[in-house]
Amino acid sequence: MTELVSEVGTVCALLADGSTVSLRPAGPADRQRVLRLYDEMSADSLRNRFFMVSRRSGERAADRLCTPGDPGHRTLVALHGDRLIGVAEYDTGDDPATGEIALAVADDFHHRGVGTLLLEHLVHTARENGVTAFTADVLADNHPIHRVLAHLGLHVTRRYDGTTVHGVIRLEPDEAYLAAVDLRGRTAGTASLRPLLRPRSVAVIGAGTKPGSVGRAILHNLREGHFRGLLHAVNPHAHAVLHTPAFASVGDLPQPPELAVLAVPAAAVPGVADECGRAGVKALVVVTAGLDAAHTAELTAVCRRWGMRMVGPNSLGIANTESGVRLDATFAVGRPLPGTAGVAVQSGGVGIALLDGLSRLGIGVSSFVSLGDKRDVSGNDLLQWWECDDHTDLALLHLESFGNPCAFSRTARRVTRRMPVLTVDAGRSTAGRRAAASHTAASATPTMTRRALFRQAGITATETLGELLETAALLHSQPLPDGDRVAVISNAGGVGVLAADACADAGLVVPELPTALRAELLALLPPGAGAGNPIDTTPGVDAPALSAAVDRIAASGAVGAVLVALVPTALTTAVGTDLVTALTTSPHPDRAHCPVVAVLLDQPERVRLLHTDDGRAVPAYGEAQSAARALRHATERAYWLARPPGTPVAPAGADSAGARALVAQFLAQDPDGGWLDARQTARLLGCYGIPLLPQAYVTTEQEAVDAAARLASRAGVVALKAQGPDLLHKTERGGVLLDLRGAHAVRTAYRDLTARLGPAMTGALVQPMARRGTELLAGVIQDEVFGALVVFGSGGTTSELLADHAARLAPLTDTDVHELLTAPRCAPLLFGYRGAEPADLASLKDLLARLSQMADDLPELAEAECNPVIARPDGSTVVDARVRLLPRRATDPYLRRLP
Repeated sequence: MTELVSEVGTVCALLADGSTVSLRPAGPADRQRVLRLYDEMSADSLRNRFFMVSRRSGERAADRLCTPGDPGHRTLVALHGDRLIGVAEYDTGDDPATGEIALAVADDFHHRGVGTLLLEHLVHTARENGVTAFTADVLADNHPIHRVLAHLGLHVTRRYDGTTVHGVIRLEPDEAYLAAVDLRGRTAGTASLRPLLRPRSVAVIGAGTKPGSVGRAILHNLREGHFRGLLHAVNPHAHAVLHTPAFASVGDLPQPPELAVLAVPAAAVPGVADECGRAGVKALVVVTAGLDAAHTAELTAVCRRWGMRMVGPNSLGIANTESGVRLDATFAVGRPLPGTAGVAVQSGGVGIALLDGLSRLGIGVSSFVSLGDKRDVSGNDLLQWWECDDHTDLALLHLESFGNPCAFSRTARRVTRRMPVLTVDAGRSTAGRRAAASHTAASATPTMTRRALFRQAGITATETLGELLETAALLHSQPLPDGDRVAVISNAGGVGVLAADACADAGLVVPELPTALRAELLALLPPGAGAGNPIDTTPGVDAPALSAAVDRIAASGAVGAVLVALVPTALTTAVGTDLVTALTTSPHPDRAHCPVVAVLLDQPERVRLLHTDDGRAVPAYGEAQSAARALRHATERAYWLARPPGTPVAPAGADSAGARALVAQFLAQDPDGGWLDARQTARLLGCYGIPLLPQAYVTTEQEAVDAAARLASRAGVVALKAQGPDLLHKTERGGVLLDLRGAHAVRTAYRDLTARLGPAMTGALVQPMARRGTELLAGVIQDEVFGALVVFGSGGTTSELLADHAARLAPLTDTDVHELLTAPRCAPLLFGYRGAEPADLASLKDLLARLSQMADDLPELAEAECNPVIARPDGSTVVDARVRLLPRRATDPYLRRLP
């Protein structure tokens, strides 16, 4: 966790060459190691650090760095194994918002990213402690540190003063900084995976001599797959396994392997991993299952101690089909077909199914990783690898959990610009999830949070493995559609109708074709053909005519895709016509820009690829629903690629500091957290300029009457709402009374509430009756895994019943805000449904932006609900709101660290 670096313990991260270092605050016990760092520095390095060559300077620095107690001073150290290789510090002096920094790195670790990594974590620590800027005085000829500061990604200003340069570094991480961190993380991550996915040597530890051994099966696959590197077995009871030299231990091998595959009993795994680390192994694949929590924690610690990347435990194995590697370190029965799809799965069974399906389709696999329990290498790591891998043009994921959804989403947004990324939306059920405490929480289901992540990242999410392969076949072989309009052409009218229905069910449009195009098609097709849409070619069509019709539709621009549904008929059989050749023989160049898919109702496969004369392929489906679903996914990908990336929304006038102070005050009084009362809620929303209907909190009848006189609407009526810690759902308890006119009605209503609710009612809110409009819900919910989501949709008392809500992960971009407004089914009501005046969309966008800002500022915000929000042509107003806080600390999802 991020907090470990800033306050408590150690985190690990990767250097530019892929090696692992640990980072932590310095302590008194580090003095000798810091002193040794300075003692071993060259004269040039000492001069750059202290502006002079003096060993005494190193002693004074070691004393200062390792002495705790100064609240304005922070020091981080980097260690490679047990050796201290770098130190970074800041000291605020008299100005608590500005810290002067100093940096030192061991001479033999220069140019490996140690200094930059230390500065990234020092920036995070400083921002946590209220520091907004760093200053640094650097010798003008200290070019390495100038490059470090320039490439850090933060805004740096410089002032030259003779032989020194005074620099000021602003600590507001913007998109440029995050992009720089991304690039460094991608470089380090891919370097660390090279020994795993492109090893020059492999040892299988636990390769048995008898059939049925998992280790023996892996060794067999490595041999039969013709692994290009050195291959050894480790078995203390044999000299050879499957004609492969065997050794008693890792330490007995002629040289340490880059990759070790562990297939040993669970209790032995941590010890064997430690032996591997001591021997110099760079990466592990742990196929052993059944490790308990203690063994798993020990295994992870061993990998961190020795700087080994690890897949697993409980892994099916890994594979890389590149011709120069030919690595099949799995115990799957079938061998992966070489190809261009990168595959990462958590379930071994799902992995076997995907390997089989991709091989059957002829797409094949570039690299395959069974992540298993995912204690180290993750889906995010694999996305970065494929992003830099020239052998991969399609990524398939099956992830049951997300360790860092924000970082995953950011990586996926980049990768999906380069290649399609597909996933199975596993874990959609709500079984086992605790009942939600409010409407907003109930609106944000597990399915919604996952789909929000996938949608924002541009990931194509399917519901089944079959649908995943069906979509992969289309995205692998065809261009993306230009819009959601589909032409359906068939040699049997009824089949064409069914295919058109399937397209409509999938959310696609089957439009009527232009008059001129219909005339051209009728001239190409046999007598009796119909040129509406679907197009009925009649059973008498031959392959040339069908091919010409498909070419003409593809070239017309009237549709974005063509679906050809064919059935064998007695007529085509009698004349020996194979209509499938219309799709595969000499396709017209126009088809290169318009996707064409086939539905062959007589084929047993759910999907297969028909290879064309020009080296391309056409996906053929066994039923129209499969083809329509694949086309819908392709259309959504085309839309995502075409939409603007969006810029983060930043509403004006937000008092973030005031909001944080209010939250801190509440949690100081209620350390376990809870619901804010109405007055606290109003103040918090006011910090962000969220428009709340005027209200008055009252505790007596007379106060209620007086407040009603002040707040009554133009119609002279008010609402009275009971308040109390146990009155969360006021409407269900009869705690909301509306349309109260005059003092008598208000007084009577207050008495009624106190009589029915008793001690549960500690007061009441008086509000003017809101004018009529569209009732909406807008809010925030913190998901324990995914972070803050902004939820929007139908509101009012039927909010949960209608379940018409959309969600996006905060912080929102302007594109996210637009999609939130248009995604719910109620959206047409906001745009002027059936001639009604449209709602003030600008005010709704502003509300969502302010909720996003609040969620981003306040990690303690467990949930916030504005319901109802009344949207009208002249603005939007929050009528009722509630907020729940929990004691949480902020974490930086983009700070580079290993799990």
